[in-house]
Parts: sequence; C-alpha cells; structure tokens
Amino acid sequence: MTDDGFELWDLRIEVVAPEGGAIYCGAKPGDWFELRGEMLFLPPGQGISIYSLASVLPLLAAKQRPCDANDWMTTDAEIACPDPNCSTRLRVTRTGRRRFSHAATTAVPLPKD
Repeated sequence: MTDDGFELWDLRIEVVAPEGGAIYCGAKPGDWFELRGEMLFLPPGQGISIYSLASVLPLLAAKQRPCDANDWMTTDAEIACPDPNCSTRLRVTRTGRRRFSHAATTAVPLPKD
C-alpha cells in the first residue's frame, strides 16, 4: 500500500495593534485562535469578529501548506483588519506540522499509478 500521508502546518493567529491605535473590531491585542488541520480553536470566553475572520480565512489554507522558500507566503505574516479605520492586524505564525491521511480527509481516491 502506498503512503497517502501529507503534512500541514498548525497556525496561531494573534491580534496585534500599534500602541494607542484605534480598535473598532472588538478585538484586544493578544487575542488569538489556532487552526489545527481544518479545525479552528478559540480560548474559552474569547470571540472574534466575523469580518476579521473573513479577512484572514482565504489565506489560512495557503499558509498551512509547505511552499518555496522564496514564496511571499513564507515572509508575509500580517493581515489587516478589513475596517480601514481599525489599526489591528492578524499575525499568522506557523507553530508545528501535523500529518494527515488522504483517505481520512476525502472520499475521492488517489489516482492509481
């Protein structure tokens, strides 16, 4: 049997803001959530604005995957709050790698050699 495994990065997404910067999204500097595989985890009692989440979601799958060392995904780590008057950023940090099985994540089989 062929190994059908692949790896994804676990991610930690943290709110950062300049000292004294205006915050309108309800976040506080230091708020965070984690993405482990396809599962999103927030600390108990902490929320996140759906608008802030919407600004970062399209990039998270790409940040999870290995990429070329020269790819901008390896260096660019902060996503701006979608409100142009809000000073917050969401900083994405790769925290560790997790292994998955193709067969455990989809019903579509791998092509036969």
